[in-house]
Amino acid sequence: MIIYSYEQRFIGGECMAEKYNKKVMSHINFMSEDELSDLAELFKIFGDSTRIRILYDLFNGEKNVTEITDDLEMNQSAISHQLRILKTNKLIKARRDGKAVYYSLDDDHVKTIIAMGKQHIEEEKYYEKEI
Repeated sequence: MIIYSYEQRFIGGECMAEKYNKKVMSHINFMSEDELSDLAELFKIFGDSTRIRILYDLFNGEKNVTEITDDLEMNQSAISHQLRILKTNKLIKARRDGKAVYYSLDDDHVKTIIAMGKQHIEEEKYYEKEI
């Protein structure tokens, strides 16, 4: 995954994101209502800051509930509840080692989604400063 700086995203007056968006839009035009609904449900999962914090915490590799609880300074019950939601929606996976369960991101798509969201926010902040 490559994350470009603001200057790198604009080449020859055309935004790289616009080129990418044109390609994505061509695929969206062919999405069924069920696929659109599934996509909306996926984005709802990213609507909770605790879940985002957990996903971000797992960027560096697998961790057990205690490690995540310590990192986020939250109680185990709240973390376990969010882990269950993330696992049900296939954003994380679990591996059992004896009594311990270790969680990790399901795949690199999760990192990409968060990185693109962060990049979008930074771009908005840049535009606000310009205006």
